[in-house]
Amino acid sequence: MNLEYRKAAIFDLDILTKTRIQVLRAANQLEPSVDMSEVERETQKYYKAALSDGSHVAYLVFDREVFAGACGISYYTVMPTFHNPTGRKAYVMNMYTHPDYRRRGIALKTLDLLVQDARGRGITAISLEATDMGRPLYEKYGFVQMECEMELPSNG
Repeated sequence: MNLEYRKAAIFDLDILTKTRIQVLRAANQLEPSVDMSEVERETQKYYKAALSDGSHVAYLVFDREVFAGACGISYYTVMPTFHNPTGRKAYVMNMYTHPDYRRRGIALKTLDLLVQDARGRGITAISLEATDMGRPLYEKYGFVQMECEMELPSNG
């Protein structure tokens, strides 16, 4: 195994978009028949803008020419708080390792690349949404369960 970890660029739009759709299908347990064309179009628009303006960083992992994994981090700003006086935040998303490459440290390495990128920007408020499969990895890295956050469902 000869793994290459590289920061994604605008020419990687297709693989980033395809991976995002795979992640969403898996996380939401969607059948292949579920139409994701709108999400795909919007994802491509998102990546195009966010990779260009630096508000999103993604890494791709290859074993020679074989795609092995991907991950991303989105940057945004909220009002300053006591615990986060700059208001700058990062959100880890789209962590994916191809099934043939799981349990080889790829997710841990890509997570670390994202966290280091955020810290390099002076951002300390880093969060994510964890699936049952990903939770042990994030806990091992040091992420903790949030207790106070709430969300209004889209049907509310």
